[in-house]
Amino acid sequence: MKPIHIITLIAFIASLTSIVCGFILEVDYSKKLIGFGVLGLFLVVFPLFSYYRWKGKDVKDYMLTKENLEKMRENQKRHKY
Repeated sequence: MKPIHIITLIAFIASLTSIVCGFILEVDYSKKLIGFGVLGLFLVVFPLFSYYRWKGKDVKDYMLTKENLEKMRENQKRHKY
């Protein structure tokens, strides 16, 4: 398993645990636990996961440029039923 997988998994489990503990435990800081769990998901887990998934891919392949729009139109014309 790659190190980025391990870091992402640990951060995900920690965030999820924080959220669940915030809902289950009846303590004064339960809302803070939920908040830190959500922040962990959006500020740590999601960027790490996105970096891992987009690493090595060309962003221009996923942008709507003139060339890509023309390719899409040609494919639609070819596959029209």
